[in-house]
Amino acid sequence: MRAFKHLISVFVLLCLMACNGQADKINGVSFVAAPDPADSSHVNPVKGVNANYAAVMPFGFIRNLDHPEIVHNTDRQWFGETRAGTKQYIEELRKGNIKVMIKPQIWVWHGEFTGKIMMNDEANWKALEKSYTSFIMEYADLASEVNAEIFCIGTELELFIKYRPKYWFNLIEDIRAVYSGKLTYAANWDEFRRTPFWSELDFIGVDAYFPVSEKQTPTFEDCMKGWEKYKTNISNLSKEHDRPILFTEYGYRSVDYAGKQPWVADRSMKAVNLEAQVNTTKALYESFWQEEWFAGGFIWKWFIQYEKSGGENNYMFTPQNKPVEKVIATYYKTDT
Repeated sequence: MRAFKHLISVFVLLCLMACNGQADKINGVSFVAAPDPADSSHVNPVKGVNANYAAVMPFGFIRNLDHPEIVHNTDRQWFGETRAGTKQYIEELRKGNIKVMIKPQIWVWHGEFTGKIMMNDEANWKALEKSYTSFIMEYADLASEVNAEIFCIGTELELFIKYRPKYWFNLIEDIRAVYSGKLTYAANWDEFRRTPFWSELDFIGVDAYFPVSEKQTPTFEDCMKGWEKYKTNISNLSKEHDRPILFTEYGYRSVDYAGKQPWVADRSMKAVNLEAQVNTTKALYESFWQEEWFAGGFIWKWFIQYEKSGGENNYMFTPQNKPVEKVIATYYKTDT
């Protein structure tokens, strides 16, 4: 009888964990928009790394950091960057039993950092707010239409949020009015502690490009130690707001000094270092993936043309066709 009661207790605990969203991690890939539609040949490699989620990323474009107009959903964009393309990608991913986060993003011409978008007067702030609302509500409406599991309300927009916080609180209410799924925001790694509206969302979203090692080829142990100074702050924020942490982006380039400034996409860094990518990635999984307050994350980045992507001579972020891909598959399998 005692053994039977113990089994019942374990079963109840597992059910409670599942109800709280802690039984399964979000094992995601950032499914990069392309000029063409997706099909099963593009989704099968996602399943091959045991991913259960994909972030689908439509884009809007701004001319420069102080320009208020966001151009979006036009016939001049790649198919995957538009509403129709986003919907088609989601339909194909769903055929493979892959859940989705819709994560609209802004590209500033010449690749300038979105966190520095800053208007120079009230009229332009108002114009930006109007334009951003048009952009984000387009995809909130789509998220409702396709029953997306998660919707991300913005990505790395620190100054926009800092100087217009009331707008963002109102925007969240507007999104909630049309979309009933889970919400997050993708804060940059050095921004997330200052984001004011975490308690209004379902996940604390972090683009997790934390510097964890200064070494040319960081060891696994180096990177584990490097995470120690961040992990407590991340955990404490989760407890403060009673929200799980979601790494809306994470990943490392396959280059020398991969853990030093992981956000850098400078193409002058071309010294391929596959070991550095493996060690940094494994340490991230070991540091977070078993924590109850951690929801999971989305590896940056996964191109839909798998056979043509990555490879052992590639020095950019993608894990495709590199040794780190097996690391991802191993850790993703553990939690699915």
